[in-house]
Parts: sequence; C-alpha cells; structure tokens
Amino acid sequence: MNAESPAKRPGGRSARVQAAVHRAVIDLAGERDVTQLTIPAVAERAGVNATTIYRRWGTLQALLAEVAALRETAAPPSSSGDLRTDLEAYAIRTLADLTRPGGIAFFRAEVSPDIDERRSGLRECLRRATADLDTILGASRDRGETPPPLERLLDQIVAPLYFRTVFAVPGTDETYARTLVADLFSGTWHPAIKLR
Repeated sequence: MNAESPAKRPGGRSARVQAAVHRAVIDLAGERDVTQLTIPAVAERAGVNATTIYRRWGTLQALLAEVAALRETAAPPSSSGDLRTDLEAYAIRTLADLTRPGGIAFFRAEVSPDIDERRSGLRECLRRATADLDTILGASRDRGETPPPLERLLDQIVAPLYFRTVFAVPGTDETYARTLVADLFSGTWHPAIKLR
C-alpha cells in the first residue's frame, strides 16, 4: 500500500469547482438558448467531469436554480431626487435583468416547484424585486412625499414586466417599462403631496 496520502480527486465540492461550473453556465447561457444547455456541455466548459456536476447538483434544473439565486444584478443608482425617474430606472433595470441571456430560464429554474418545494426561491425573488423599491420609496418619504404603497408598485410595474417577459409578449421593451411608470403617475395618486 502506498504510504503517500491519496491525491485529491478532481472536482468535488471545492469552491474552485463550484465557481468554474457557475461561470460555465453563465457563459454558455450568453452563447446559446438555455434550453439547449446540458450537463455534459457545462462540464466540458468548466473543465470538470460530468459526474461531478450530477453528484453535486443532481439535475441541470437544480444547477440553474443555484446560479439564478447567486447572480448579482447591477447595484441600483443613488436616488435622483425624483420618484418618477427612480421608478423608471428601476423598471428598465428589472427588464434588462429578465431579458439578459438566460434571464427567464434562470428565473423559472429558481421558482420551479420541482426544485423549490418550500417556496424559498419565490420568497427570495420577491425579496430581490422589492429591495430596490423599498429604497426608492424610503428616499421619497425622506423628501416629504407620500409615495404609493409597495403593493401598488408590485401590481403595476413588477408583475406586468415579469408576466410579459415570461410569456414573450411582443413590445416588452424600455418604452413599455417607462409606460408602466407613466400610467402609475397618470392615476389618482399624486406624488407632489407633502407630509410637511
């Protein structure tokens, strides 16, 4: 028996392998339709054995869900001092995130009932969707305005963007994102009302 310690097997759960696999998924999603991704293709790009991926993640769907949860969106810009401008920027950023390569496939994987039995993926998606809005609304209140409630922004900005992107409705572009905000401001709510 060899007295030397056994060599570490390639792959496993090391941070290096995990990072390489995540990077491979993101890169491949930018080059082809996510529906054409396979574990062997990811393994080849990451430089690991496909069995390493099967052992660690089990399915491509589970791998996509993990990558979706870890992908970071661009940091929101600081407040412009104008609620409408900030909401337009938010809507455009959200649309860009959903429509970037693999955006919807990653979202679907993250909230898939096959992967997310406890619905934590849905809660995390909602948390990410509302975090920037909470910041925007807080800045508006700090300026003495009475902004609309968060639920109204979810109904009138976030939900339509997700729905139309998931179902690939034509015309879901920056102009549409701005129109959602314009429609919000053309309603009965008036942002100029001051608390003080």
